[in-house]
Amino acid sequence: MATTDSKSPLTPAVFHILLALSRGERHGYGIMKQVETDSDGKVSMGPGTLYGSLKRMLNAGLVRESDRRVDPEMDDERRIYYQLTAAGVQALVAELERYQHIVTLAQERKLYPKTFAHEF
Repeated sequence: MATTDSKSPLTPAVFHILLALSRGERHGYGIMKQVETDSDGKVSMGPGTLYGSLKRMLNAGLVRESDRRVDPEMDDERRIYYQLTAAGVQALVAELERYQHIVTLAQERKLYPKTFAHEF
């Protein structure tokens, strides 16, 4: 996994987890479902990838465990909720800026997905 250095690109798993948490605190299953929704079903994150990434992200200071529960009456008390830290927000913003730069370059070079495959 990349460090919190904004010059280092994030792994796809870390990027998707940060993006999922940008909408608010979530527990593991909630993160997996949000990743699936955000990617229109193209990314399916299993528990091993999710929890391995979360452990590294906790150690890197990108996320933290939340003390708060979204709805204690409706929720399993064993669930751990995660939230972004300031470093996590900075890492997500830096990654989105990298993606935006790439999209801008592709647009400037007129590399449109529907026509690109037919030109070669």
